[in-house]
Amino acid sequence: MLRLAFRNLFQSKVRLAISVGGIALALMLVLTLDAIMTGAEKRLTAYIDNSEADVWVAQSGIRNLHMVSSWIPASVRNEVSEVPGVESVTPLMYLTAPVDTEDEQSLAYVIGLPEDAAMGKPWRVTEGRAVPEPGEAVIDSSVAEHSGIKLGDEAEILGQELEVAGLSEGTATLTNSVAFISMEDFERIQGGGQVVSFVLAKVESGQSPEAVAERIEDDVGGVTAQTRAAFADEERRLVNDMAGDLLAIMNLAGFMTGLAVVALTVYTATLARRSEYGVLKALGAHNVRLYGVVLAQALYSVVLGFVVGLAFTLVLSAVVPALTSNLTLQVSGTSLLKVGAVSLVFAALAAVLPIRQIAGLDPATVFRG
Repeated sequence: MLRLAFRNLFQSKVRLAISVGGIALALMLVLTLDAIMTGAEKRLTAYIDNSEADVWVAQSGIRNLHMVSSWIPASVRNEVSEVPGVESVTPLMYLTAPVDTEDEQSLAYVIGLPEDAAMGKPWRVTEGRAVPEPGEAVIDSSVAEHSGIKLGDEAEILGQELEVAGLSEGTATLTNSVAFISMEDFERIQGGGQVVSFVLAKVESGQSPEAVAERIEDDVGGVTAQTRAAFADEERRLVNDMAGDLLAIMNLAGFMTGLAVVALTVYTATLARRSEYGVLKALGAHNVRLYGVVLAQALYSVVLGFVVGLAFTLVLSAVVPALTSNLTLQVSGTSLLKVGAVSLVFAALAAVLPIRQIAGLDPATVFRG
């Protein structure tokens, strides 16, 4: 049965190419939309994920970065460092503000770094230095490219003209980027060094970040301490609550469109072989065998289309980031399982519907037709 389905499917190369190509393009649409959403979600918390901090300490009640203002006494740095299980700490200043250049203005998370910052600095620098000195800034390379600026040029951040001393990579999303300035410049804007926004803590080897976070909240007053993973989860949850419904609807629409194309392609391909199945019935093939052959052909078509569609999606995942660093595509295992399983179900249903007509044919009509 499987061999017969395979030979029947590959009998006409043109028909096979059209069938598999249609399925491949439809599944590529579905996989690409899923990859865009997965990549965007991953990039959303890239700064947190790459901060190298095990615990984020913020003002009481603050559990994320997006659209928040966190201010805690600078003395919290010493208090956190004295908590059992904490190996080192790095204080940060933080505000959401525009980065102004001559040609463009872009929104950014502005991070104020101390000179000895061990955590919270850019994790990948393409040019220049990672930690800016007073009067300097490190901005995302895509922002610099769009603005037409390079190392040594100036950008206005928090009302200060700062020299671009470094270009980071992977610190931009579709809506904003991350810019780094010195804590000294940040404190000048805030009027002194009496407060910081966050304290990042690295725990000692063998210590549990969850346990240390609980210890910090118990020993240090007026703060909320979370593990890096928990802090990133809160960031994703907030942004998804704000825009998740719209993105989910768009993704669902693309998903259903892709599956509809898959079903229509399989349905049409099955109908195109109607006379061939009729001959099999006229030669004495039982309905069970007909159903088996049709389902096997649908399986072959979807598997081939899935492989080709996945290959195209992986190519896009490599090409798109090279064209725009603000957008990344990430194909996840969950997406592959979901798309593959649902596609097989839709294809099977689309193949069975026309074969039901063939199963009820009078064999004599095949030769008369």
